[in-house]
Amino acid sequence: MNVYEEISAFYESYRGEKRTIGSSVEGRRIYALHVGSPEGPQIVSQYAIHAREWVTALIALHHIERGVAKGGAWILPLMNPDGALLCEEGAASLSEERRERLLALNRDGDFRHFKANANAVDLNVNFDAHWGTGKSNVLRPSYANYIGPEPLSEPETQALRDFTLERKPAATLSWHTKGEEIYFQFHQKYLQKLRDKRLAKVLAKSTGYPLATLEGSAGGYKDWCIEKLKIPAFTIEVGPDFLPHPLGREALPDLLSRTKEALFDLSQAL
Repeated sequence: MNVYEEISAFYESYRGEKRTIGSSVEGRRIYALHVGSPEGPQIVSQYAIHAREWVTALIALHHIERGVAKGGAWILPLMNPDGALLCEEGAASLSEERRERLLALNRDGDFRHFKANANAVDLNVNFDAHWGTGKSNVLRPSYANYIGPEPLSEPETQALRDFTLERKPAATLSWHTKGEEIYFQFHQKYLQKLRDKRLAKVLAKSTGYPLATLEGSAGGYKDWCIEKLKIPAFTIEVGPDFLPHPLGREALPDLLSRTKEALFDLSQAL
């Protein structure tokens, strides 16, 4: 069972509130599952927006089972299903048209390090927050860091934007690999940064990961939430940096030992 099948099966069996928020380039569904109460502060927690970081989708399932301390949370386990399957199963997972296009980019056919979606757009630099100004951005289709033809050009980023605007969360979480760090800054004003740092410290205590500054980052979901919505938003990089991409299922027990309480603890602090 690949990761998309695993998430789909979990979604179908889930008895709580759930919905599909959109579809990927290749038409795969993007799922959202709610835990906790509809009353009180709500969190949006999204996972696996980068293809090679699909293991975070499995962390999401454990966060659903753990739940929240108060309020509620919408958990989006697999924001980039096409990319995740590219990493797991290769070009055969794509329609013929896109398969040929992406094989032209990755001539050896090895997609294990692929970060982008089926259009070769890196979804986490495709948001309208200083779009195109990141130090690692590229301006043409690529396995990583391509910003897209315009902000929010992709169906996956559009779905995440629209869902976030609809739900009006008190905070958002973005789960990535790797580095064991927490990012919370993006050009906030002083009082906003103080507020966000207080909550970031809760996540640091919960996971044992230090707070860090990511210089030259732009166009991410966290960045957009901070700049456009003025809410606390956090990127959590799970897994030690010395491990090679992609982290697979064998890494999950160690990842969960550090991260399984993070969503619960953040909800308690809001």
